[in-house]
Amino acid sequence: KQPDIILLNEKQWSYVQNRYNLTPRERQIAELVCKGLRNGNIAKSLQIQPGTVKTHTRNIYRKVHVKSKIAMLLRFVTDSRDLSTPYI
Repeated sequence: KQPDIILLNEKQWSYVQNRYNLTPRERQIAELVCKGLRNGNIAKSLQIQPGTVKTHTRNIYRKVHVKSKIAMLLRFVTDSRDLSTPYI
């Protein structure tokens, strides 16, 4: 099993959701995509069809103005980096 990697905290996800007007389900799928899950695994964990995951992902891309999962991840990390707690 892969380790859980936290790229964005709750405050950062809330910011991203509000900035891009993501629905709660779109945010949920975006979080799972950013954790590296594939569409099939996301569908199983949320008990929805893979095609539904694909549709939500496409809608997220449209709202965020990106064309790939990695571009989406980089956009979210870049946009929310100023909200992270500074290292002391």
